[in-house]
Amino acid sequence: MVDEFLKWYFSRNPVAASSLGAEGYDHTLGDFSASAWAGREREQAEWLDRLSALDAPTLDDEIDRDLVLSQLRGSVALAAWPEWRREPAVYLSPIFASMYAPFQRRLKPEPELVASALLRLADVPAVLAACRANLDPDLAAPLLVKRGLGQARTGRNFLTRTIPSMVEDEVLRAKLAEAAEPAARAFDELVTYLEGFECGGTWRMGEQLYSTLLREREMLGYGAAELHEKGKAAWAELDARMREVARKVNGSQDWRAAMEFLMDDHPDTLEAMRAEYEAETLRAREFVRDRDLVTFPEGEECLVLPSAEYTRPVLSVAHYLSPPPLTSSRTGIFFVPFTPDDFTPEQVRQRLRTNSRAQMPSISVHEAYPGHHWHLSHLAGNPSTVRKVFRTPYFSEGWALYVERMLHEQGYFDTPATELAHLDCRIFRAARIVVDTALHCDDMPIEEAETFMATKASLSPGTAQGEVNRYCAWPTQAPSYLTGAIEIERIRESYQGPLKEFHDRIAGSGALPLGLAEKAVLS
Repeated sequence: MVDEFLKWYFSRNPVAASSLGAEGYDHTLGDFSASAWAGREREQAEWLDRLSALDAPTLDDEIDRDLVLSQLRGSVALAAWPEWRREPAVYLSPIFASMYAPFQRRLKPEPELVASALLRLADVPAVLAACRANLDPDLAAPLLVKRGLGQARTGRNFLTRTIPSMVEDEVLRAKLAEAAEPAARAFDELVTYLEGFECGGTWRMGEQLYSTLLREREMLGYGAAELHEKGKAAWAELDARMREVARKVNGSQDWRAAMEFLMDDHPDTLEAMRAEYEAETLRAREFVRDRDLVTFPEGEECLVLPSAEYTRPVLSVAHYLSPPPLTSSRTGIFFVPFTPDDFTPEQVRQRLRTNSRAQMPSISVHEAYPGHHWHLSHLAGNPSTVRKVFRTPYFSEGWALYVERMLHEQGYFDTPATELAHLDCRIFRAARIVVDTALHCDDMPIEEAETFMATKASLSPGTAQGEVNRYCAWPTQAPSYLTGAIEIERIRESYQGPLKEFHDRIAGSGALPLGLAEKAVLS
């Protein structure tokens, strides 16, 4: 029945299916009409009932079933918070991702990639028309519409220039550019529509739904209020440690000032930043291999590239694109956070400062080795299809932050500067817990949240603004990093066996809700 569910899931989510590497879904963007959304919500509830009654003969079967149930419980709960009526990103992100990732990964011959792109381009006007039809002015929040507008404004250039420029064959390139024009006009129409769209909804999820997602989807034993307190306690503990380390950097206990000092040592240009990240990524890989901390998958490779143009208005930090887990590829991409083209020199400088040389080791460990890239390359070898399909950031982001601390224990951050930056990365995630829970439970205005992130972590005001904007649009995701890391550290304390064995086993079990990860490792 789980296999039957996956077939249903892929048919209703063809962009996700194609991104995962499932064959037969790269010809369409899917149906984004209101009736299709309502149908999916009804069918999800039916699947939840069916799978809840399913017996599992083995532990692996039980984990697979419970993983699907956790996802379905989250989706059913979110039906009360219909994102498809609230924000443009629901329609924009699948277009951008489905067009960009295949050409970036290049796992098929170029003529096949272009043929699929042509079919998807034909769907774009209908998807954007559905966006205009479905957005509800009483539910949509001005902040989320403005965020979507920023993305939509990149659509024409993305479709008519960026994507064709990734095609090597001149004839195919011209064909793709010509076919992109109707889709580009649809983006122009959406931009005009959103510029005049008036709405009065809220982006605040509310404590009840937020806590339900923590308990039902993430399978944590607590809700938003307790998570908020955990974040405050973690911040206070890290603050005390950072005061000690800061003395070794600038002679005072002011770690914020010490980090400001360290951030002045940064690459001069965006491309220089990318090159230094690439070198640091290779150093982290060799360190992990020399210490024999994990088993490396055969054929894995991590490319270090500039972030995609369409992500630059909405993502101000490094991020990672995994190899499609349903394929044989083990090549992932560590995207370095380039700025939008319209950024001022000062805005670019601030971005470079928040990617200083002291910070690069932690970020490279997190994104690549043995963080996201190693984990997701290793996970791709799991025989369970459903564990490759459904991943929670509370494990995947938790794992990436866990390995930062683990490499610190192994001696990787071997100077006061890199140790302080490592701790700053962790206290930043503690601040995220405090802010995200407070924002969505109606306890903190946006301006206060931006000030909190700019003073309780080493973020520039501009980066802090971008971060808070992201939290408003993506409730419950920001706390996943430190929450997951703490839970994985707790599981490690209970594990009886070598460290490498623990890493291979828990990371290879999937990116499961933490309760299931604990069961997979300790049972």
